[in-house]
Amino acid sequence: MPNLKAELSELVAIPSVSALGYPAETRPELLRAYEEVGRLFADAGARILEPLELPDTAPVLMAEIPASEGAPTVLLYSHYDVVPVGDEEKWESPPFEATERDGAIYGRGAADTKSNILMHVGAIRAWGGKPPVGIKVVIEGQEEVGGGAFATFPTVRPELFDADAMVIGDMGSVRPGVPTLTIALRGMFAVTVEARTLAGPKHSGQFGGAAPDALLTVIRALSTMHDEKGDVAVHGLRREAWTGASYSDDEFRTLSETLPGISFLGTGELGERIWSGPALTVTGLDALPVESAVNAVVPFARAKVSGRIHPEQDPLEAQAALVRHFEAFRPYGVELVVHTAETGSGFAASTGGPAYAAAREALADAWGGETMSIATGGSIPLVNYLQQAAPRAEMLLMGTTDGFANIHAPNERVLVTEFENAVLAEAELFGRYAEAFERRGT
Repeated sequence: MPNLKAELSELVAIPSVSALGYPAETRPELLRAYEEVGRLFADAGARILEPLELPDTAPVLMAEIPASEGAPTVLLYSHYDVVPVGDEEKWESPPFEATERDGAIYGRGAADTKSNILMHVGAIRAWGGKPPVGIKVVIEGQEEVGGGAFATFPTVRPELFDADAMVIGDMGSVRPGVPTLTIALRGMFAVTVEARTLAGPKHSGQFGGAAPDALLTVIRALSTMHDEKGDVAVHGLRREAWTGASYSDDEFRTLSETLPGISFLGTGELGERIWSGPALTVTGLDALPVESAVNAVVPFARAKVSGRIHPEQDPLEAQAALVRHFEAFRPYGVELVVHTAETGSGFAASTGGPAYAAAREALADAWGGETMSIATGGSIPLVNYLQQAAPRAEMLLMGTTDGFANIHAPNERVLVTEFENAVLAEAELFGRYAEAFERRGT
């Protein structure tokens, strides 16, 4: 652990912030991170392959330790890029200087997800560079901005990603001290809805009260997406009970920073609302700012709605359901125009195989408690394409972080105990999975 902590500090010190299109200004630091990650895996015993260079995309580190005869192969995934630091004044220590205090290491990327890279490195080292499973390493450099050309690449060259199991190192515990596997990711879609009611703005004193207001029309349409309790009221969006672990109300209030006295949206169990049910969020609204307000009836307005959906629902099906909802509703007699935008598939893991059994046991041993299952509303664009490239592979989403790690926020941190437990768990997973694979083969 002392070596892994020191190496995490070195990685955090590299401001490997990614951006769409891999622009020239991001390349030097991303390449520094790529080279350092390659050095770490080479030192651990992996053979570094030629970098995967794709158009307008940071290089993808590829490495391997071939499997011995009859042993399974495990693909280890993570990413070396990070998001921007945001408001630096809100950081209690320099964001690109790893700072250890109160049992945690603070810094941008400490949790998301450079400590997960070192989880993989440490697990290989635990076996002296010769784990009982074959290893394929895939570490990308643009996950935070969608993956670039690499996001869909595994389906183009599936042989490069063929494996019996994959450890997606970009997750962690539902709360500190609780071993956790993430078994599902929500899907997503977006639409824009607009209304045009007048040829141009009209004085509200002269025309208000009869002239149709486009902004009121859009607001009225948006209000129909939920019922009076805040539950989604759009027919065709899938919602089911969540049977895994979840946050307590107090934890969720803290994590979401919900103000005192304000109730949560909707009804039912939290896991059902945030993981196995739909969410519709207005993420943008075109309107004059209050400071620039004029006394005029608004002639045109539009809003963007982001949907998060059940992990197994087709995002195009869900998107079409919201389009139908808006098109069937004519607020104040106005026909709405709806445009479809981006979509993204969810993910639901198959959890009955030997790798999952080995993982549940390995995590329980490392943390000293029963392994829990959760989902998340965030997405990892590559996961579905890796699954398509290797459909028989078991997908294990785990890692070093926890629900209170402040990823993508000021004062991001990884707890040293979670970091250490994750390394131990992955090393133990290699051994248990190899044994299970051998038993199955005989």
